[in-house]
Order: sequence, then C-alpha cells, then structure tokens
Amino acid sequence: MKVLVPVKRVIDANVKPRVKADGSGVELANVKMSMNPFDEISVEEAIRLKEAGKVEEIVAVSIGPQQAQETIRTALAMGADRGILVKTDDAVEPLAVAKILKGIVDEEKPELVILGKQAIDDDSNQTGQMLAALLGWAQGTFASKVELDGGKAKVTREVDGGLQTVELTLPAVVTTDLRLNQPRYASLPNIMKAKKKPLDEKAPGDYGVDTAPRLKILKTEEPGGRKAGVKVKDVAELVDKLKNEAGVL
Repeated sequence: MKVLVPVKRVIDANVKPRVKADGSGVELANVKMSMNPFDEISVEEAIRLKEAGKVEEIVAVSIGPQQAQETIRTALAMGADRGILVKTDDAVEPLAVAKILKGIVDEEKPELVILGKQAIDDDSNQTGQMLAALLGWAQGTFASKVELDGGKAKVTREVDGGLQTVELTLPAVVTTDLRLNQPRYASLPNIMKAKKKPLDEKAPGDYGVDTAPRLKILKTEEPGGRKAGVKVKDVAELVDKLKNEAGVL
C-alpha cells in the first residue's frame, strides 16, 4: 500500500506571529518556519503503519515556495520514502490545494491520504474534506486512532459528544487530530540520509490548477489585550457581576 502525506510549511508553533504594519497579513520575513504540527502527526502515523507492515511506501507532498523542500526533507528524515514539491510563490487556498493533491493522487495512485485536520496559519480545516469530495473517496476526519485491516480502515474520530468510530472502505482520506500520536524526532543519521532521498519538483500548471486567490484579505489585526480583573467581596457580588455585567448567567 502507498500512502500520500501532504505537509505544509508554516510559522513555527513556538513563535508568536506578528501582524504587518499595514494590516495586510502576518509577517513572514525573518521568521522561523517549520512543518505544521498536525502534519507532523500525519507523517508519524504513516510511519507507524509502515513499521507495522501495513504500508510499503510513504510519499510526502508540499505545495509552496522553494523553501518548502526543507519541510519535505523533515518528513523524509522522520521516515518518508520520497517527496514531491509543487513549487509556487502564491498563497494557495484550500480548494486549490485539494485540486493539486487530486492531480497527484491520480498520478501516484495511493490507497490512503493522511493529512493534518488543519494548518495553524489559516485554521481552515477544509483541505481534507475537499480532497475527499473531489476524489469521491471515503473520509475519516479528526482521527484519534487509525487501524488498517485488508481493504478497510477503522477510524476513531473526536466529536463534540466524545468518540465516534467509523469503518471506511479504501481508498480513503484521513485527517489527524492532536491525540492520534506523539511525533518522533528525526535522528542525525536520518537527517543525513534524507538529503539523498528523491524529491521531485512540479508546478501547479502540471495539474491544470489555477492558484489565483478567490478570497481577498481586507484586514488583519491582533486580538485585543486581556482586560484587568476585579476583586469581589463575596459570592453574592460575584454572581451579580456575572449576571448583569458579563451576561453569562
């Protein structure tokens, strides 16, 4: 079985984003970038499936600028077998990403696509669902557990009421949630080996996809600062403020 794992280059999760002075977006210049944390989980899950003998090949894919090859190399160092970089300097929206991934799926013929449920830069939570719709495949979103058995995938999903387990007929698309696993660190020997693993470069035009944005960002601003708290004399005053000022009771 072949597994396709899309990975996205985003601002490092430990870095506090800064809004540009003109409010046109988030400042990316001279900012540490890394793999989207949810995608790290999807790479780790694909590797675990391979170690369990369920998967033969893992293909890591990224859509973005030339620097995104570093993100792919990270996936290769973790244990992916080869990579594909779809090079573009445009800010690619989820629908365009899904269309490009569909083109790659049509070429590579994987039986499973595992990707993060969302990217921490736009929080769209759309790509996996759009890809499944374009392919006409089964989908299991927000996965906290994935089991493969023959031509089936059993996915435990995190939903508002608790957990839901669904059985999917392969091929399928699975999106990962935080509690699925704990991603491994790439060892130094594997980082060196990753430099020799194959990495192909493509362009959106190779898949007939127009990456021109459909949405226009009107304004970006930082969230307001937290207001100072107040002390209350007793429970009665607390209840009064919650009811009449905060409006939560």
